[in-house]
Amino acid sequence: MGTGREERPGPVGETGRAVGEGSGSGSAEGAEPAGSAGRSPALRARLAEIIRFGLVGGVNTGTFFGFYLLLHPWMPYLAANSLAFVLSMIGSFFLNTYFTYRTRPTWKKFALFPLANLTNFVVQSTGLFVLVTWVGMDERIAPLVAAVVAIPFTYLISQRILVPRGTGAATAASGPSGPGSETDERQPSRLA
Repeated sequence: MGTGREERPGPVGETGRAVGEGSGSGSAEGAEPAGSAGRSPALRARLAEIIRFGLVGGVNTGTFFGFYLLLHPWMPYLAANSLAFVLSMIGSFFLNTYFTYRTRPTWKKFALFPLANLTNFVVQSTGLFVLVTWVGMDERIAPLVAAVVAIPFTYLISQRILVPRGTGAATAASGPSGPGSETDERQPSRLA
């Protein structure tokens, strides 16, 4: 407590010690080879973030697909796809800010999040069109396949928008860098 370091939830706080504590002389305590001290916690933090993103993606894909199936009988498949995408994206924003990246949702991020998902929308809609028109896939299944293909694009773009620069999973594992650091930013709060 007197070191000026803050405990944070997640992989960093699992050992009860902040990353970087210890003698720094490469002692056997910690059992990591010299030169790899920051890699393992950073890798674990990144992997945990990717797993959380995958879980949110699964929920978001299910939400999208449910909305699509509800809307499709009432409108053309591309219109149903667009509206289902917008509705599920709102839920995705809040799940990703609070759960995946553990950052504060703000109006600025909320305004930028659709821009970040524009690439996802283009990949998903293009995939839907190709799968239905050229491949002949069923209109009820094609959106699910197209959504899965778009997931890696969404991860990279949403991370860039929702996580302040220099505060990705790798930085989160190395500890806070001072007042106003990501420790302050990555605490859940109301949309401000």
